[in-house]
Amino acid sequence: MSTGQPLSIEPQELQFPFELRKQISCSLNLSNKTDNYVAFKVKTTNPKKYCVRPNTGVVLPRSTCNVVVTMQAQKEAPTDMQCKDKFLLQSVVASPGATTKDITAEMFNKESGHNVEECKLRVVYVAPPRPPSPVREGSEEGLSPRASVSDNGSFNAAELTSVSRAHVDRHETQDNSSDARSLISKLTEEKNSAIQQNSKLQQELELLRREAKRNQSGIPFIYVFLVGLIGIILGYLLKRT
Repeated sequence: MSTGQPLSIEPQELQFPFELRKQISCSLNLSNKTDNYVAFKVKTTNPKKYCVRPNTGVVLPRSTCNVVVTMQAQKEAPTDMQCKDKFLLQSVVASPGATTKDITAEMFNKESGHNVEECKLRVVYVAPPRPPSPVREGSEEGLSPRASVSDNGSFNAAELTSVSRAHVDRHETQDNSSDARSLISKLTEEKNSAIQQNSKLQQELELLRREAKRNQSGIPFIYVFLVGLIGIILGYLLKRT
């Protein structure tokens, strides 16, 4: 802003994140740091391409006003992303209590002796912001990748994305290894349990076999004992008779 200008204008250039077939807007902040009512008017070299709201107005003393400049959707990209369009913001001290209805074209006529301050603003096209890379839920815990920094101090987004993906892949591999170890441990326990049960069954079967053998070997002895007992009884009875 030049010395003596009643309005402070920020920013000093209109930056549009250019995208084809999309309406884009940016804002101007007009700040009145004086005790006067200040009228302003915004002009452009390409009025069909831009819409300015408000294009005229009054900034009250010690207050601010926001002006929105909207660029219509463009069908073709400019060569080398350069724009030759320019804006001119004129300001002049108005009478106390003035409103937008009191603004006339004559107020901004220098030839009529009005002290009109002018500020030229150029249009600059900038690259649109890139959307953030998708990251799976839960992968951010314990994740602290370091993005590389280029010579001009900006972060290298490609390397940041590569580091993030590598860290996510490493976490997935660790999770798979943990699941495999858990499955192997479970199968080992089931195998040992089956071996123990098989051994126990074999021992019980062996005991049954031994018991069966003892029973089979005891049948002839009982038979002989009974025959002998019957013989003694018969002999005793015969003797008595």
